[in-house]
Amino acid sequence: MHPSYVDLFTRRVAIDPRRTALVPVDLQYASGSRDHGLGALLAREGRLHEAAYRFDRVDHVVVPNTRRLLDGFRHAGARVVHVTLGCELPDFSDAPPSTAAFFRATNNTVGTREHEIVDALEPLPGELVINKRTQGAFASTGIEGVLRSLGIDTIVVTGVSTNNCVETTAREASDRGFGVVMVSDATGTCSEAMQEATLRGFSRLWGRVADTAEVLREIAAAPGARAAA
Repeated sequence: MHPSYVDLFTRRVAIDPRRTALVPVDLQYASGSRDHGLGALLAREGRLHEAAYRFDRVDHVVVPNTRRLLDGFRHAGARVVHVTLGCELPDFSDAPPSTAAFFRATNNTVGTREHEIVDALEPLPGELVINKRTQGAFASTGIEGVLRSLGIDTIVVTGVSTNNCVETTAREASDRGFGVVMVSDATGTCSEAMQEATLRGFSRLWGRVADTAEVLREIAAAPGARAAA
């Protein structure tokens, strides 16, 4: 059991559609599909069963709930900023040492199917897609300036992997003064234990953890939400 005294100091984060962006992180074929990238690599090695939890959660939890959030944010007239991970050069020479081997193994570079966002979550025209080469989006992109230019002070993050790119992006945002909501049932990683540990750690001073239904209720009820047609 975790002591709760730190929780008293965690910032309260509200979702106002006028100042909040949905940020789906790395929901691409490279690591979000059992048939491409990481999934295909593991299948060739006879190890796909090791990632059964990951891909089942992506297919049945993360992608459907991120789709629901996309629909809700779009209906409310709120911003969506998609984040992808991968190299921008075909020889992977722009990859940092920490992720170079993973990029090569999953064929994750701009222009490949693996680099694309999964079809079910395809960005709409006018929605920004920002590519990063590091696990955190703020370290290797101009996302901070983009969000501030758009008048965004709060982000709602979904995607994979919860304990790597999602959490790093969320913590970077929090350190830069953004309110951050991590969606518990629209994020996924390699195991339930890792998922729960990451969510618990993030909720201690870094930001808020909420589920999809809670986020959708809040954005629909907010004064800044666009009225239904």
